[in-house]
Amino acid sequence: MTDTAYLAGVRESYDTVAADYAASVKAPAELDPLSRAMLTAFAELAQAAGRGPVADVGCGPGKVTAYLTDLGLSAFGIDVSPKMVELAREAHPHLRFAVGSMTALEIGDHDLGGILAYYSTHHTPPELLPVVFAEFHRTLAPGGHLMLVCRVGKAEHLRRTLAYGDHPAPFESYRLPAERIAELLEQAGLVVTSQLVQANEQGVKGAIASFMVDKPE
Repeated sequence: MTDTAYLAGVRESYDTVAADYAASVKAPAELDPLSRAMLTAFAELAQAAGRGPVADVGCGPGKVTAYLTDLGLSAFGIDVSPKMVELAREAHPHLRFAVGSMTALEIGDHDLGGILAYYSTHHTPPELLPVVFAEFHRTLAPGGHLMLVCRVGKAEHLRRTLAYGDHPAPFESYRLPAERIAELLEQAGLVVTSQLVQANEQGVKGAIASFMVDKPE
């Protein structure tokens, strides 16, 4: 697994806040109807394509991985935080979870039928997003599907020192315009088939963008 200073920082911070994060993050069944519909659409596309298993990259405590499984997919989770993976395994012992980084996935070429990156790319410095998207392209089978969900806005670098129960856990995150993310996906050889931008949630800065993406056959 490729390691960099930013990955080490993300790993340490999520290990620190893992229990409080797992308790506070919504289960997919509690999401708004549109978000649930997008996940369902992704599951239907990946299942219909039949190209292989689906990786939930940046799976956290595994709630979305379990939801994808309930929707009929053969899904497994990957997260950079060993503590998050431990909690996911405890909560969902029938599913597979592994420690790993989206910058260097320990997955063979063309092995995946789908990838879900659900609010998991925002800690990646923008200059490294091409590395991540190249890994998505490499591991997806031709005809496979990617769903990427993230907060978007004007280009900005956000920093905080306390998180989830006021733990001393520094986090750095980045926002880009939705158009720039779509451009980077296309440059990686992927095809953006749809793009949905939802308005800001009350009290939360940054709109939500959901991208449905294909790897050409």
